[in-house]
Amino acid sequence: MISKARRTTLVLIAAAALGCGPTLAKDAYPTKPIKIIAPFAPGGVADVMARLIGERLSKSLGQPVIVENRPGAGGNMGADVVAKSAPDGYTLLMTSAGILSINGSLYSKLTFDPATSFAPITMVADMPMVLVVNNTVEAKTLPEFITYAKKNEGNIFFSSPGNGTTPHLGAELFQRAANVKVTHVPYKGGSESLTAIVSGQVTGAIETPPSVIAQMKSGKIKPIAVAGPRRLEQLPDVPTMAEAGVKDAEVLSWFGLVAPAKTPPEIVDALYKETAKILKEPEVVQKLASLGTRADGSSPAEFDRFIKSERSKWDRIIKQAGIKME
Repeated sequence: MISKARRTTLVLIAAAALGCGPTLAKDAYPTKPIKIIAPFAPGGVADVMARLIGERLSKSLGQPVIVENRPGAGGNMGADVVAKSAPDGYTLLMTSAGILSINGSLYSKLTFDPATSFAPITMVADMPMVLVVNNTVEAKTLPEFITYAKKNEGNIFFSSPGNGTTPHLGAELFQRAANVKVTHVPYKGGSESLTAIVSGQVTGAIETPPSVIAQMKSGKIKPIAVAGPRRLEQLPDVPTMAEAGVKDAEVLSWFGLVAPAKTPPEIVDALYKETAKILKEPEVVQKLASLGTRADGSSPAEFDRFIKSERSKWDRIIKQAGIKME
């Protein structure tokens, strides 16, 4: 008869041979370099975040973390690479809000499913947008601007860097939440959109803080309200939309780390814990703040719930506005 100790030893040997023990799989990861795909051009926010996190993950995990830029199609090209990669934790995506919560409703055809192709790890950072107007507009507060917009119905124009961008969708969301009429004017990029606000070609826009802070400080444009859950550190005197009386008008630009769907939960959890630690480092918090963003570090479950809520919101707005991209 086999003793109890001998039987336990045999079970452990069999488990090791089959590679089926979750503890063994966790302890073995990672054994080779990890790649983070940044689906936008070098130097952009996603790229900077990927390199910031990747450098520190490399130290904490003991393996090189390589950042690879795969720009194109609003981030879809890079996302497709990760969606089709092996779910083993060695190919990750520094995703944007657009890829996971907007593009599925915006594009008629995608080579991946934003809702099922990825396993959320953590939100790295978010960036509340801000409603700004040309300095000649006769309004300083959100209630005053709403009154102004209703008085000048048909003559309120909001610019954006292009159709389907977050500033475009933000304008669509705002006019529905505030019950005002806004005409969208798409430009070929952020600099052209900003120039249109400063010159008075358009009334204003829902924009990212980094793109408009300098022009606000110079007095060329005016901040009216922050389209986020909290005030911006850079604009402590500017209230949020909700504080100023307009609810359900939050427009966030955010970035997060995801893996291919079916990546083992223990690997997702290991990556989450290491990244969450990194996002608490004062140097990292400061660097992200310099980009106009706020370090996050939410759990995979929290991040998943947030993505779903954002996807539901933007799907509704995109359908109501009839926006489509090919």
